[in-house]
Amino acid sequence: MTTLERLPSVVQRTTLSRSHLYALVKDGKFPKPIKLGSRSVAWRVEDVEAWIAARFNAHNWGNVK
Repeated sequence: MTTLERLPSVVQRTTLSRSHLYALVKDGKFPKPIKLGSRSVAWRVEDVEAWIAARFNAHNWGNVK
């Protein structure tokens, strides 16, 4: 089963502002949300975690000792 995460949680976990997050979505640099209703969206937790991990690895923060 897919777990979904709403905007406030995604903003908190990524430390991105709402506007920057949507700009990244528009540029194809952040996963697109799933539309739940006319004014409601959510992201798959797996997609957000993969994006965070990719950014973490891209900055080599995993190699800090």
